[in-house]
Amino acid sequence: MSMARDVHELSQKLLNKAYRDLSSQQQHVIRHISRREHISRNVRKEHEEQYTFGQRAADHVASFGGSWTFIMIFLGVMAFWIVINTYVLVHLNKRAFDPYPYILLNLVLSMMAGIQAPIIMMSQNRQAAKDRSDAEHDYEVNLKAELEIMALHEKMDTLLEHQWADLITMQKEQIDMLTSLVEELKGIK
Repeated sequence: MSMARDVHELSQKLLNKAYRDLSSQQQHVIRHISRREHISRNVRKEHEEQYTFGQRAADHVASFGGSWTFIMIFLGVMAFWIVINTYVLVHLNKRAFDPYPYILLNLVLSMMAGIQAPIIMMSQNRQAAKDRSDAEHDYEVNLKAELEIMALHEKMDTLLEHQWADLITMQKEQIDMLTSLVEELKGIK
């Protein structure tokens, strides 16, 4: 059987649709079923192999920027800055380099937020794309599993039908044998 005919028959049999009317994902699954190929793959590894240096860096920045370690370091640096500029330098009779209201600190924080936010958004956008790709792959794997289970059910039903037919044939033979045995016993009496 040619592959073209095979995929058309499978699509009609399993999905009750013509092959050309199926979505590209469904066609992909039908082709894999017809070839008896695995459809699952490591999508995460495929994505990571395509990352550029900048994309990896953005992911690391987003990962570190959203951690408790970053928050603790951030709070520590801010507390240190405030203590140095408010108490230590003032008590040593030296001029604070960023006196209250800490305008330099606000400028540094604003610049850091201005740089960090787009980097985190790039990482989130890429993560959303990965999630969509993962969902599409999960759909394909689930569809293939569902269609394979349906095909197995159909095969089991066919086997059961043949077994019932064989059982009926055997019962008819047994009835015929019993009938002839009864007739022989009637003839002996």
